[in-house]
Amino acid sequence: MSRHGNPGIAEAGQDVQCRTPAGLLGKLMAAVRPEFRASELVFDPRDPVFGGKPCLVPGRERPACGHGLCHGHRQRWAAAGRPDVREFTEPTASPWRKNAPLSRCQAPGCRYGVGRRKGLCIRHSDAREEAGTPALPGWLDAQPGTMPAAPPADCLIGSCKLRAEPGSDWCRSHGATWKRHGRPPAAEFTAQWAEDEPGAGRERIRLDSLPAQLKLEVQYALQCRHDERAGKALPYVVMITVRFLASSGASSLLDRPEQEWRTAFGKKRSNATALLAWSRLQVTDLAQGAGWDAEYPRDAWQMHRLGFEGRNVLDFSGIPQQELKDLAKRWIRWRLSTGLGLEAGGRRPLRFLTRLAIFLHARGIIGADGIGRAVLEDYLAGLHAAMGGRPEHGAHVSTIGLFLTAVRQHGWAPALPPDAMIFPGDQPPRTGLLPRALAGHVMAQVEQPGNLAREENPAYRLVTLILIRCGLRVSDALRLPSGCTVTDDSGAPYLRYRNNKMKTRGARPRRRRAAGADPGPAAAGPGPLSRRTRPVPAAGQEPGREDPGQQLHLPAGALPVAGTLRRPRRARPARAPDPAPVAAHAGNRPDQP
Repeated sequence: MSRHGNPGIAEAGQDVQCRTPAGLLGKLMAAVRPEFRASELVFDPRDPVFGGKPCLVPGRERPACGHGLCHGHRQRWAAAGRPDVREFTEPTASPWRKNAPLSRCQAPGCRYGVGRRKGLCIRHSDAREEAGTPALPGWLDAQPGTMPAAPPADCLIGSCKLRAEPGSDWCRSHGATWKRHGRPPAAEFTAQWAEDEPGAGRERIRLDSLPAQLKLEVQYALQCRHDERAGKALPYVVMITVRFLASSGASSLLDRPEQEWRTAFGKKRSNATALLAWSRLQVTDLAQGAGWDAEYPRDAWQMHRLGFEGRNVLDFSGIPQQELKDLAKRWIRWRLSTGLGLEAGGRRPLRFLTRLAIFLHARGIIGADGIGRAVLEDYLAGLHAAMGGRPEHGAHVSTIGLFLTAVRQHGWAPALPPDAMIFPGDQPPRTGLLPRALAGHVMAQVEQPGNLAREENPAYRLVTLILIRCGLRVSDALRLPSGCTVTDDSGAPYLRYRNNKMKTRGARPRRRRAAGADPGPAAAGPGPLSRRTRPVPAAGQEPGREDPGQQLHLPAGALPVAGTLRRPRRARPARAPDPAPVAAHAGNRPDQP
């Protein structure tokens, strides 16, 4: 039994997961939808998965990736010495930085781009070096400002004021950019500069550098991310992962185990590393299939493939006997099919059965036919020595008994001896538990205003007040939403909460505290609701929010745990009085027979 990420689980399934399964390419072709099949994926910056909060610079719609700035402005902010973000965003212009005028040669009449150092183009830089590299200001003054008889054409980028390099349609800077983009057609390349910002209002992910199958796997992972909407996948993080995969030489995410991918990626880019590991898990699930038919034969059950929440794993590899392993798998599957939760139906029984199997293996017992009463008594004696006095001791004994009873009732192991039973007398006595409530003198110290004021975190103080005065469980108090206060038609406030243990909703009364008011015994809680209009909204509706400042004002005195919303008990009919004894009647005498 283990959760995902256990090194033992990774080693147990490494041989299977590091070999690309047959038929994976066909499954990917059938699973990836057309909108994710392109080599360049374009998303809206406001997309809930591939977008985010806009950049703090006014007029920018690109999502922020750090310090509230988009990737481009974050680089400019870092180059400026990391000043205060507010001071940086106010004077920063919104137009795209690459549309700014490029540096031109300082020689008189020259409009070529700077090619080397000292602000000169290549031709004038060579001429200066031939002259012995004199001082730049004096050398520039001596240069003639004549214009060529037939000046060359300008760069095709409309916003660029430089001349095109000889034999090219671009200036030196735009020509280098054109080559880095794979030398696209001139019309396509210049169209990117027609807007104020190429790609403005769009976020792009380019996958053309990946092999065919690896590209499909990344597309499938991005599609799953989009459908689940459980986490972000910002395009710049995806591109970090894509560039790493392109340089790794791998043809599939399953070529290496997860830990090897993490080690090769390093710890500096944690978001990209986590995205890579998550993508590999999605591809593994697609390759290995889902459902009991695919998962039951394996020794490690991925419970999310069976409809359970979270990435939990039930690992049966700790049971050395194959027959006992088959019985444990059959029994646990039966328990889960009856509606038991993963903890009660899977994790805890597997942990107990694994301990029993190791005990039997040490005594050379390889099947159910060797589990007799004498062996069980030895096991119970060792169990008492290891767990005596612990609450888990009784749960361990009862679980083993349920397992043996189920095997016998269902006829799963006909060779099981008839005396392989756990009797009620084998159960250890229950030990008294410590009281769950705090002692009175401890609560008196906690309720002191001076002690509460010593807590620096206001959220902790608020939760403490809610626990004291509203009687909620800790788990329920920590899960309260921001708009958890509701009122009735008379304006009396109530605290709306969800009882996560009983899967129900409820409301507890509370009072507003007036500014400067001294709460006393006369400040009684609100009376019963005459007509509930808002305290219990319909399912799926959020109650109306109150002023956040008023939500922090809780009553000073303790409120009843149940409040006035608890349904009153039905009055029982009064029992008729017993009939009077015979001696009490006027016509009867005690001395008469």
